[in-house]
Amino acid sequence: MAPVSALAKYKLVFLGDQSVGKTSIITRFMYDKFDNTYQATIGIDFLSKTMYLEDRTVRLQLWDTAGQERFRSLIPSYIRDSSVAVIVYDVASRQSFLNTSKWIEEVRKSQ
Repeated sequence: MAPVSALAKYKLVFLGDQSVGKTSIITRFMYDKFDNTYQATIGIDFLSKTMYLEDRTVRLQLWDTAGQERFRSLIPSYIRDSSVAVIVYDVASRQSFLNTSKWIEEVRKSQ
């Protein structure tokens, strides 16, 4: 009988300004759907997906953060133990692109 290896878990936290598409990216990845209607994330949302790769199985934990300023104080605690930080911006919003430097700095401070 082959030894059972532990399931590798990776936490991915999605960061960016309000309404840039963080939830849309996660929804597309999880359910292969896209919804044109905007619904703000309140605080944080969490989804999990098991991926069966050629040589191993991994569990991805996808953390969808709220982009509104009032929830900014919650962000460092979610970044701290993440494997990956995905910084998202809206290609139609130059300001959201410029603000990526703030999000990158937030990740660096939280490591």
